[in-house]
Amino acid sequence: MTGASRGIGKATALAFADAGFDVAVTARTRRAGEGRDDSDAGDGRPLPGSLEETAAEIEQRGGRCLALVADLHDFGSLEAVARDLLDVWGAPDVLVNNAVDAAAGSMVPFVELTVEQLERKLRANVVAQLVLTKALLDPMLEAGGGTVVNVSSHVATGDPPAPVGQGGWGLGYAASKAAFHRFAPILAVELGDRGLRCFNLDPGYVETERQLVNAAALGLEGRYPGAPPSVPASVIVWLATHPEAADLNGQTVIAQRFAREHATHPVWRRR
Repeated sequence: MTGASRGIGKATALAFADAGFDVAVTARTRRAGEGRDDSDAGDGRPLPGSLEETAAEIEQRGGRCLALVADLHDFGSLEAVARDLLDVWGAPDVLVNNAVDAAAGSMVPFVELTVEQLERKLRANVVAQLVLTKALLDPMLEAGGGTVVNVSSHVATGDPPAPVGQGGWGLGYAASKAAFHRFAPILAVELGDRGLRCFNLDPGYVETERQLVNAAALGLEGRYPGAPPSVPASVIVWLATHPEAADLNGQTVIAQRFAREHATHPVWRRR
């Protein structure tokens, strides 16, 4: 589970623990107080959450946790995480590629986006996922297959309704998510007959810690209500544990709609 110090990653790690899984988690933030928001709007604000806190909550639920620090921009750290996991627990049953580079360049207009920013986005949001997935793929296939869930975004396939800052999104983030979005269908058609199931998950707007901190700082609390992170988390666990999910292999699952239709999560707000 990547990006598990907070947000969808943490919620998914806890949901898997509740489902009886042992969970390996990765993120940059090891300890509480170390997290900072480096996004375009984040202004370096402190963010809650850490690997140590996620691990402690998993263990409180009775599960085992392997907490490993990794950075999407450090491919060596991703390969080391894969080696450590394989050495300690063997091939995983499930890989959730959730972590994303949200630093500067995600939400800037085309004319302001630099080549270096776009390259950084593609490196962290596409190539890094290739590195980690390839490091774990052969062991998963040798063990009979497994499930890969890639946390995608509406920006990967949707057209912006307006410019950045007026309801739209930037090319840096969208282009990297669009490239990453192609992993699931290709893996499904190439390796589905070897027991691999791979899905894109579009979480919709989710009230992560980062979103809530920024909303409070900008005076926008409650202005744009979203789903709690536990909603997409519940769908990810469903995809990994229900045999009928095989019928969706390679497809994009719209998390909030799926959660309502399949009752994977209690109702969280009015429709």
